[in-house]
Amino acid sequence: MLLTDYMRQVELTDKLSKEQILPVLLGLFGEVGSIMATAKKLHREKEAYAGYQHAVVEELGDALWYFTALCRRFNLNVETIFSEATGGGGYISKAPGFSTAPELDPILLKLGDATAACLSLNLTSDPRDTLRSFVACYLKAVQATSIPFDQIVNYNIAKTCGRFLDPEPAALPTFDDSFEQEEQIPSHFEIDIVQRRSGRSYLRWNGVFLGDPLTDNMRDEDGYRFHDVFHFAHASVLHWSPVFRALIKQKRKSNEKIDEAQDGGRAIVVEEGLTAWIFSRAKDLGFFNGQKTVSFDMLKTVQQFVTGYEVDACPLKLWEDAILQGYVVFRQVLAQRGGTVIGDRKDRKISYRPL
Repeated sequence: MLLTDYMRQVELTDKLSKEQILPVLLGLFGEVGSIMATAKKLHREKEAYAGYQHAVVEELGDALWYFTALCRRFNLNVETIFSEATGGGGYISKAPGFSTAPELDPILLKLGDATAACLSLNLTSDPRDTLRSFVACYLKAVQATSIPFDQIVNYNIAKTCGRFLDPEPAALPTFDDSFEQEEQIPSHFEIDIVQRRSGRSYLRWNGVFLGDPLTDNMRDEDGYRFHDVFHFAHASVLHWSPVFRALIKQKRKSNEKIDEAQDGGRAIVVEEGLTAWIFSRAKDLGFFNGQKTVSFDMLKTVQQFVTGYEVDACPLKLWEDAILQGYVVFRQVLAQRGGTVIGDRKDRKISYRPL
């Protein structure tokens, strides 16, 4: 992975204003602060901090992203700055790993100083000495973690492109095309959600009632009795929903491992837990009414929820689409106290029709 290739691949993920560098500088400062916070947690929690290495890879990659965005605004080549910072040795442009691990803490303090110096930059200044100093400290920090630089680079490409770029439809994963039709999520489905006088919500598919009637299970009514809409959105947009498979009894039982690991009870609990967690956040956001995006932090938590399950192959951009589409339909169902939810796996869409 050449750094010029990295710069090219992540360029389209840079949605910040090209005429301003302040948001980029603040982002760089914040990511370096996050690296320091990760080191602090390691001091405090020691071996109990199980996510240390993943956090370091992510934060160092984010810092590189902001540094690259900064170079872009000064029309500087990242590879040139890296090469100059290492005394002209072109090897650094090929994203090396390191074999030694010097003490991290003093290096992070120097990285903090180098980052603070960047805050004085403006578009009329000559930034090269300041940027070279940052890179020298940054690479020492990478070396001190003993994490290969190419691992940091590749993770950041996958993360940022998966979050900000629209995926190619043909490249998106689908999880049951190799199974017989009776073990697939239907390519098209229409499910009625009916609320009776008791306040309970019922699901009806092809004239047959599915599952158990639902209430909000909460003192203050918030509409969670209609939360199956989100499972329908997962099934339509992500092509994944162990809850929906269980409801319609179309698990992939012909493959014992898939049935147990991907369609079984634990996967169902994960999806239900994730759905409830997103819902608790969505209530504070008006159920995403008027929003066109989902926060990056929320999407990263979603990714952590589903790590180890087949759906973690779906890019964050697709998760954002599934969440926003699901809440559009949910708001309609909530307003009308029911309706028909239409799922279309081919177009990865979910829509609403009044009963």
